[in-house]
Amino acid sequence: MRRLVAIVWLCGSLPAFGWGPEGHSLIARLAAARLTPAAAAKVAEILGPGNTLASISSWADSVRRARAESGPWHYVDIPINKPHLDMERDCPKGDCVIAKIEDFEKVLVNPAATPVQRKEALMFIVHFVGDMHQPLHCSDNKDKGGNDVKLEFFGRPSNLHSVWDSGLLGRMGAEDALFATLNRDLTPKRARKFEKGTVENWADQIHKAAQKTTYGRLPKSTAGVPPKIDAHYEHEADELIRIELEKGGARLAKVLNATLR
Repeated sequence: MRRLVAIVWLCGSLPAFGWGPEGHSLIARLAAARLTPAAAAKVAEILGPGNTLASISSWADSVRRARAESGPWHYVDIPINKPHLDMERDCPKGDCVIAKIEDFEKVLVNPAATPVQRKEALMFIVHFVGDMHQPLHCSDNKDKGGNDVKLEFFGRPSNLHSVWDSGLLGRMGAEDALFATLNRDLTPKRARKFEKGTVENWADQIHKAAQKTTYGRLPKSTAGVPPKIDAHYEHEADELIRIELEKGGARLAKVLNATLR
């Protein structure tokens, strides 16, 4: 039911941006399970009754049309042929996902921020930490985040961005079952490993994953025929998606535990 409600909520209003609702919900649920008591209490206070990290995890997508300035905040364009993030090159206006996560962290710890400002900051952070763990949101191959890469996904026409947003994830089973598996596998030791580094370091790691797997393992088109997603690509992508969802959950918890003390 959670999956259906989320899809109905967003369908017909906005194109998917970053993970689909299920991916964002999974990352938020993993993070919520790893909050300190103090951070959990602050989250409940800021969001208000009836709201959870999971329930607001796709809010930032729902306001993209009304908040046009927020469009670039969901990603950072690291050129696919470059090894690392360069903030001067890749985020010169300070309006990429890396900069905005850091900006909204400052709002959360600012005692002068209003309740509305803090709530928006929290909702943006939850979504943006999730967004950056979708590999196409930390790499730029001059293809509009994979939207221009046409392909065949198990007999249906699609594009690379859609496949990574929700197509592959949708074939990995029901959300609750997948959450149970990820939550079990994300041990405290594993979470501590994933938490290391800065947001910039995380972007570098995700960019490398896009280079190696998202683009690097993509079957080639022949004679102008769009490539077909095969079982080998799906297997490697599934492994990466599971890891990035776990990393997103652990790192979101780290950000919130550090800012909401």
